[in-house]
Amino acid sequence: MGNRAPELVICSFIIVSLLVIHFFSDLLRISLGGNYLLDMTLSQLVEAQSKDYAWLLKLLVNCFGYSCVFVPGYLIYKYVQRTNYLERGNKTFLHTAVNMCITGNSSYEPVDVVHIGSGTAERDRPSKRTSSQEAVQLFWCFGGLMVSYLTWGVLQEKVMTQHYYNFSGESAKFKDSQFLVFANRLLAFFVALVYLQWQPAPTRHRAPLYKYSFASFSNIMSAWFQYEALKFVNFPTQVLAKSCKIIPVMLMGKIMSKAKYESYEYLTALLISLGMIFFMSGSSENNKASGVTTMTGIFLLSMYMVFDSFTANWQGSLFKSYGMSSLQMMCGVNLFSSIFTGASLSMQGGFMDSLAFATEHPKFVFDMVILSICSAVGQLFIYHTIDVFGPVVFTIIMTLRQAAAIMLSCFIYQHSISVLGIFGVLIVFVAIFLRVYCNQRLRAKRKRAEANKPKIAV
Repeated sequence: MGNRAPELVICSFIIVSLLVIHFFSDLLRISLGGNYLLDMTLSQLVEAQSKDYAWLLKLLVNCFGYSCVFVPGYLIYKYVQRTNYLERGNKTFLHTAVNMCITGNSSYEPVDVVHIGSGTAERDRPSKRTSSQEAVQLFWCFGGLMVSYLTWGVLQEKVMTQHYYNFSGESAKFKDSQFLVFANRLLAFFVALVYLQWQPAPTRHRAPLYKYSFASFSNIMSAWFQYEALKFVNFPTQVLAKSCKIIPVMLMGKIMSKAKYESYEYLTALLISLGMIFFMSGSSENNKASGVTTMTGIFLLSMYMVFDSFTANWQGSLFKSYGMSSLQMMCGVNLFSSIFTGASLSMQGGFMDSLAFATEHPKFVFDMVILSICSAVGQLFIYHTIDVFGPVVFTIIMTLRQAAAIMLSCFIYQHSISVLGIFGVLIVFVAIFLRVYCNQRLRAKRKRAEANKPKIAV
């Protein structure tokens, strides 16, 4: 019995934490509904609040749902540290799971010279291709990124802004952004897992799984803010706002990694901000919107950029520390994202609401499945393009994709943009291409300087 005591303590942490969270969610349901309404879920009560401010309450409830994972996880982490459970515990399934989450693969050995050489050979393989093969590969990457993300963008705007009709001819809008995040992340996790089983990574995974939870939390928060922002701003505004990610990424780099940036990087960041201001001022739809709606949309987009920039910097630090592959990162982050959003949806009753909407609106199911597939496949094309052609080509393709997404959205959903707005769009894309060009020039200059260094005879 004594050998089983640690497992019982860990299970009790999980059960007690979930019971306490469930108790507080009931209190929240009572405070929102006045009386305890058994026929209304917490998600429905939140949606019944004022439209302009319901997103804030929904955000707080979502974070409360994520505590279903964070609280027991933190208690287990502290308990394992104090009791040395991993050294003394029996090799049960629970022990293995806790060990993987907290320490990673302790039997990992550093990559030897053979592995590094083979990895280098694989990277050098594209240089042996002919010009025609290179062109075909580039066309494949360009087409894959364009098709997957343009389709994803059109469906994203459709799901969050358009009405769906049920069998009786009644129209309704889908409102739960978190369910879309859950569907996207769950499918992306399975796609990455299947790909890793089919083509294993060259190195064994050794990162503690809990390290992914931080990037996962910021990732689902950025995705939620991105979906929610479409209720307050149009899709072209959102696409241009993503171009401004450079600014918070630079700030996060300064704060987290003490990174240094060139003067042209500050200049292009300023130009992107200026172009975004012109676009927001010249968007006729935003001129018609109320002040609360416009400011809410700007705030949601700003929070999207903050969380997304944290995700990029945290993932960068994990790559440096543990050397996992991009697909391992995709698998780990999406695993925790599915757990977080699944726990939150279960606590709020969002699963039942979304599934009920799906059964009544079959076109929504089709759009959601295609949206999730495009998101997962798009991530694979991102990793493949960067691996074969490098980040510069990838950035150019994605910039062209953003321009095409704006034009496609304006054509399909009849968004109108003034001359000032078009001028702002041009400033943003000129700044992005200027940034790519300066990056390339700087790298070439450094390579030449390195090559011209006098060699010291030994």
